[in-house]
Amino acid sequence: MKSFVFEATTRLIFGAGSVRELAPAARELGFRRTLLVSDPGLVESGHVETVSGILAESGVRVHRFHDFGPDPDSRMVERGAKFARPLEIDSLVGLGGGSSMDCAKGINFLLGGGGTIHDYRGYGRARGRMLPMIGIPTTTGTGSEAQSYAIIADARTHVKMACGDPQAAFRIAILDPCLTLSQPADVSSATGFDALSHAVESYCSKRSTALSQSFSREAWWLLERNYERVLRDPTDLEARGAMQLGAFYAGLAIENSSVGAAHACANPLSARYRTPHGVAIGLLLSPVVRWTGTAAESAFGDLLHLSGGNSWKGRDASGSLAGRLDELAALAGLPRELRSEGVLEGDLEILAAEASSHWTVEFNPRLLTSLGAMEIYREAW
Repeated sequence: MKSFVFEATTRLIFGAGSVRELAPAARELGFRRTLLVSDPGLVESGHVETVSGILAESGVRVHRFHDFGPDPDSRMVERGAKFARPLEIDSLVGLGGGSSMDCAKGINFLLGGGGTIHDYRGYGRARGRMLPMIGIPTTTGTGSEAQSYAIIADARTHVKMACGDPQAAFRIAILDPCLTLSQPADVSSATGFDALSHAVESYCSKRSTALSQSFSREAWWLLERNYERVLRDPTDLEARGAMQLGAFYAGLAIENSSVGAAHACANPLSARYRTPHGVAIGLLLSPVVRWTGTAAESAFGDLLHLSGGNSWKGRDASGSLAGRLDELAALAGLPRELRSEGVLEGDLEILAAEASSHWTVEFNPRLLTSLGAMEIYREAW
């Protein structure tokens, strides 16, 4: 068993109605003037008003920032920092999906050390003291609430940058499944499949450890069976809670093991075609699992065992797992071909070259080259 170091810096508060725990959590961390970072959709849902009210009741002055979109970019983060600087805030709350939480982290980097978000690409580059943050996810996807990284796109190239630091982790994450009931169906489908991909890729990652794999396994166990339940009955609060907890566990696993070729191949699609991340993952995860094949056969077999079936016995585990993922993606109504999303066949070679240079390829069980990426894209096209 290989050596590893594990440190969890985020306290988890989980349960229906747990958003009310924001008040004591904010008092404990000394919140007085807070920047509430949440996307415009959360304003419409009423969640921003709810969270603002809870903070105000605790004597916290709330300043709201909503001027950003899905997959926040460098300009959006810079706008947020410019908005926040004169307010002399002492804390942040990220409310929403991964975009809200990543944007909050990105703003925090700039408030603490200035410059541009490009200066923080990599790990451990925070300058000075970052402000305490609380994360409140309203989707079940990225697991950003469990990680010390912000994923921010370059506004010019749309290429995503990973900016991490121990200080960028949320001090407290509040997972209230009631907040996920307002998700549109397409958001539930895409973010839920993204969480599934995190469980799969983190489990078989070259960087995985005995402890990270325990989180990956638990994440897969919760996500794979409850994804179907949520798709069939979006009001199933128990299944919603299981998905939320599974996404958090998968986020913890990623923090300690990273992801692999599916994310490497998905990111160029988001950069060039603005394909939503969860949709891109839905298109590519099954082809990546098939392509990875025997390099992760044992790991894929473990996940199939957790699914509770033995129908794959005597067949390759990679093909069987890919088949199960195809089944779930189809049930979710996710697109099944790159061409249906406007991807041009003539662009596949460029996409493959970009995918093979992505930072996550080194963690995939089978090394992804441009030729390998081309095989994956061709199968998905």
